[in-house]
Amino acid sequence: MVRSDFIMEIRRYIVNPAERRLRAPWRVTLWVFLAGFGLILLSGVIAVVSSVVRVTPTVAVARQIALFAAGTVVAIGVGYLLDRRTLPDYGLGFDHQWWRDAAFGLVLGVGLPTLVLLIEMAVGFVTVSVALATVDSGPLPLTAFGPPVAVLLLGAFFLVQATAEEILVRGYLLTNTAEGLAGWVGKRGAVITATGLTGALFGVLHWTNPSASLLSVANITLYGLLLGACYVLTGRLGVASGFHIAWNYTLALLGFPVSGLRMGVALLSTTATGPELVTGGGFGPEGGLIALPLLAVGGAGLYWWVRREYGAVELLDDIATPQLRVRTRSDTANQDG
Repeated sequence: MVRSDFIMEIRRYIVNPAERRLRAPWRVTLWVFLAGFGLILLSGVIAVVSSVVRVTPTVAVARQIALFAAGTVVAIGVGYLLDRRTLPDYGLGFDHQWWRDAAFGLVLGVGLPTLVLLIEMAVGFVTVSVALATVDSGPLPLTAFGPPVAVLLLGAFFLVQATAEEILVRGYLLTNTAEGLAGWVGKRGAVITATGLTGALFGVLHWTNPSASLLSVANITLYGLLLGACYVLTGRLGVASGFHIAWNYTLALLGFPVSGLRMGVALLSTTATGPELVTGGGFGPEGGLIALPLLAVGGAGLYWWVRREYGAVELLDDIATPQLRVRTRSDTANQDG
């Protein structure tokens, strides 16, 4: 009897009996393991295919894009099964408002890097020339293509890469972290803490990029907080995804490094000549003090948009409350009652 009670007590800390699923810490741990294993298998399959197929530049670019796309499907698929959530509960409810948010995010993501360029040109911190050309750098072999095709391929790459980061970091990790912390610090505190933790993770994930510094990690952490705010103030990943895609793509096309990486094709040839502390030097604007006023402009733009579209700027506590696809015991009890 005592042993049975002990086992039931242990089980209660692992499984939520009302929801009939693992509790958040165990779900996230299992998700990391299974999704990571799936990504390793996927990479292995791609490596095998690459060994028997002639790896042309087209195949190499397609491989990079397919790896991000398929990896995201694997990761969110594993989470979907483990969490038993609805897709909208990950911020992926593709309704009309979602696409309006995404359009605003795209505008914001284009506008802020353009503002960087204009400010640095005005104060003489950058030299710029028109040069629609590919360069032999970056993770994509774009020099094999004409500039117009290379520009399109780079857009496709950022579409899947930035969307993947938003779905996994904000949609999955932030949501589950908020749910897991809700019982300890309350829903509002949980959402705030989860936003902070995933923002810090976002910054640390860029620590190994070329020319990274403490300032670049701090700046990207702050931008991670802004992207998190895009999610927790709207309940949708539209603004965050649109902003992230357009930010990376516009930086690249304006000739700036994107988190330390030259992406292989640009509309402009841009060289920072001002103080590296301000311009970010080889890391790009994300690594310099120029990123901070942009953060303020981005935050003000987000505030304006949320107030305009949603009526009020409020932290959504529901981020910490799961919307499940299956009926829980409490649902069944309420219906029976």
